[in-house]
Amino acid sequence: MEGTAIILLCSCLLSILMFNSAADTISANQTISDGQTIVSARGEFEMGFFSPKGNPQNRYFGIWYKKIANGTIIWVANRESPIANTSGLIRVSSRGIILSTNRSTNIEIWSSDYSESVKNPVAQLLDTGNLVFRDENELNFAWQSVDHLVDNVLPGMKFGYDLATGADRYTLPWKNEYDPAPGNYTHRVDKNGYPQIFLWKDSVPWYRTGPWIGSRFSGIPVLKPNGIYTSRFIITETEVYFVFDLVNSSESSPITRMTLNPAGTSTTYIWNREKNEWTQYLILPVSDCDRYGICGTNGVCNVNKSPRCECMEGFDPKNPEDWAQADWTNGCSRKVQLECGNGDGFLKCAGVKLPDTRWSWYDMNMNLVECKKKCLKDCNCTAYSNTDIRNGGSGCLLWFGGLKDIKGYSEDGQDLYVRMAASELKENRKLGVKKHLQLKIVLVPVLVILTVMISLYLLYAYKTKRRKRAEKEKTLGGQDLDLPLFSFMQIAKATDNFSDNRQLGKGGFGTVYKGILEEGQEVAVKRLSKDSRQGVDEFMNEVSCIAKLQHRNLVMLLGCCIEEGERLLIYEYLPNKSLDYYIFDKNMCRSLNWPKRYNIILGTARGLLYLHQDSRLKIIHRDLKASNILLDHEMNPKISDFGLARTFGESETPSSTTRVVGTHGYMSPEYAFDGLFSVKSDVYSFGVSVLEIIAGKRNRGFDHPDHNLNLIGHVWKMFNECNLLEVVDTVILESCNQHKVFRVIQIGLLCVQEYPDDRPNMSATIMMLTRDDTLPIPKQPGFFVERKKRHETGSSSEAFSLNTVDISSFAPR
Repeated sequence: MEGTAIILLCSCLLSILMFNSAADTISANQTISDGQTIVSARGEFEMGFFSPKGNPQNRYFGIWYKKIANGTIIWVANRESPIANTSGLIRVSSRGIILSTNRSTNIEIWSSDYSESVKNPVAQLLDTGNLVFRDENELNFAWQSVDHLVDNVLPGMKFGYDLATGADRYTLPWKNEYDPAPGNYTHRVDKNGYPQIFLWKDSVPWYRTGPWIGSRFSGIPVLKPNGIYTSRFIITETEVYFVFDLVNSSESSPITRMTLNPAGTSTTYIWNREKNEWTQYLILPVSDCDRYGICGTNGVCNVNKSPRCECMEGFDPKNPEDWAQADWTNGCSRKVQLECGNGDGFLKCAGVKLPDTRWSWYDMNMNLVECKKKCLKDCNCTAYSNTDIRNGGSGCLLWFGGLKDIKGYSEDGQDLYVRMAASELKENRKLGVKKHLQLKIVLVPVLVILTVMISLYLLYAYKTKRRKRAEKEKTLGGQDLDLPLFSFMQIAKATDNFSDNRQLGKGGFGTVYKGILEEGQEVAVKRLSKDSRQGVDEFMNEVSCIAKLQHRNLVMLLGCCIEEGERLLIYEYLPNKSLDYYIFDKNMCRSLNWPKRYNIILGTARGLLYLHQDSRLKIIHRDLKASNILLDHEMNPKISDFGLARTFGESETPSSTTRVVGTHGYMSPEYAFDGLFSVKSDVYSFGVSVLEIIAGKRNRGFDHPDHNLNLIGHVWKMFNECNLLEVVDTVILESCNQHKVFRVIQIGLLCVQEYPDDRPNMSATIMMLTRDDTLPIPKQPGFFVERKKRHETGSSSEAFSLNTVDISSFAPR
């Protein structure tokens, strides 16, 4: 019995000695249970399990200061998943650090989740407060806690993002002092335009530091050198981050940290060794003028004035009544609009926090003179400044559109050069006063003549305005479309004067451009070419068809423009382009697995059903194809391009046309030959699109070494040979249920049957797509033979082919 006790005692002592031999490290054969801790080599930091004050029942694994401020938590692993007892356990595996419950249940609560396997894994707590996971025999870190900040940033820690590694280091405060779960605020470096730091409250911008200007952020007061730490903001092609470093790294040097508290306040603390407490050094935001955009666009907030907000020189309140009631949200507008290339210049706005740079451009190597020239050459450029104010200034920063979140103060502000019309420039106004005295004598004799001329002009202008209004009403068909009308200048500015760099696509109708409206909204602008065969009729047709349509699978029309002889349609902007961009590209098609393709098929079907049956008028699209199915940010489909669409009342029946327009490969036989169109014409086009989505091949131009069929014919042949697997795009085989895919192929064949009466309507098509009932056997499709191969001189096939028929009225789009 005594021998057994001695053995147990020796084992315990051996375990303690092993654990203490590497007090800052955990290896694969060790664990840390609740009550045990790990201390960094010099004793600066400690990690283990803790409970927040006032919340003893929840246990978290974290890191805190050891030598000073014992109990100040700087990092928490399981901040959203507390353990309700003291059974927590930390261990190390080849894939990372794992937090779990006791050994018996071993439920994983949190892990560092490294994607690759490490041969000799260890976890180590460094004296910088960084917990790292690495191979024992290597210096590089596989994972580190500083890439996953909580609410504290310590000296040497990067605060920002790294495009090469994907790391995005930002802070989220505790929900409250009792709960380390993420609160409502987010403090991070913004990735748009010239880098700056934003504080967000949920999804609302709350505070902005302003851009980095060489030695500090614009908008933060100049602080006297503190001898404690220095700040840097690094901007490279792949990495942007803020970091502060201690001036003296000795043990006696002051200790500092930057913390985001639950109320959204960013505070820099310094440890006071005499008082043994944290002392506040810098608190942001400082005043109510730091609240993001408090004075609206082109407004300036000045903490030394009451009321706080005023318009920049050359601007007036957009809504004077609201402004008088201290509602400044709508901001200020120009007194005189800019006239690009007609003498525009710049007014110096001194002593300000530089505006929001999310919609900006910058070049670190330009000087201020070059910067001014660059801005003048771009009609959309509204202001410029240096990126670095040191040594007389360097670098170029350009703004586009309205200027937002400007704070005015004289001592610490920067110089901003704001673009103005020629008449608003100070030197021109002074010159105008002198000329006024000279002209006054000359104007008196001709006053009577001018009065007569003005009267005649006003009469002419009145009649011209009435005529233009009548023309506009005639152009818009006298319809109450309840659709915003944009000015041509608005759209030209939004599209950078229809720059080639803004092109999204081009077709027979004209060109589509990406635009950014003044308030920052992204739009797609369809500009009908003046020599296009699709003129006013098609333009009005598209406007009248889609203006009041509201469906998640139809693209939304935001407005139009008919000024300057232009025909412009302004749509919502869809970032993922059109369907054909993906399914017909051998690389992009890999991003569309079967669930995504099925969702696109079903969404398109629902959009067509709305047009055919559920909208105010029955609408036949007449040009449904892969390039007219656009994809939003979640890859949901939206039917677009209603230039060829036709509308019918509920009691009206579809008709015929002598002008057959559309796209080869998608037109039904009855429409291509006889000009007959109906909802079944759209069903045929939908069927072709379904087969293209599944096969990843175009119907027209499809080539197969064994036959002379197009894609429809190939699918029909494989269906009859019970070999549909030959049809399916190989990139979706792993993600699909073959039975489901074969069923959708059969539905596609039902939709492309030769005779319209045999095709299902869209209501029946959706039922077939969403149910698992037995499907009817499809009959022979229309247009399933492609053009003859060049080396063939003839064919005995009797099947119809659009390219073998001569139709004088046929006008392909």
